[in-house]
Amino acid sequence: MEEVLEFLKKYHVFYLATVDGDQPRVRPFGAIAVVNGKLYTQTGKVKDVAKQLKANPKSEICCFGDGKWLRIKADLIWDDSYETLHALLEANPGLRKMYDEKDGNCLGLRFENAVATFSSFTEPPRTITF
Repeated sequence: MEEVLEFLKKYHVFYLATVDGDQPRVRPFGAIAVVNGKLYTQTGKVKDVAKQLKANPKSEICCFGDGKWLRIKADLIWDDSYETLHALLEANPGLRKMYDEKDGNCLGLRFENAVATFSSFTEPPRTITF
């Protein structure tokens, strides 16, 4: 999982896909951190992405850099515990302009049943589960 975290941090932006009924939705994300041994990202509860994940936690993430890409298939599970939110905001201080642990909107999304695949045009795919 550490290799996945480092790849996402190195390339800064990854794209998160969710399902809204029968329509896929994709948007850029950047917040990522490990909290208590689990990989997390962060959003706001009022956003459509949070509502979509609450209805259906299945998601995929894609990130690209230096001719390599990472795809992660996972369930993203809501976690709004103070400890988790504090750790996420400390690891991603730019979010503090928009979120606070106690604002009732900040939401951690925990990766569960994750399958991460590293790919490129020059090497065979490599898969990590966590």
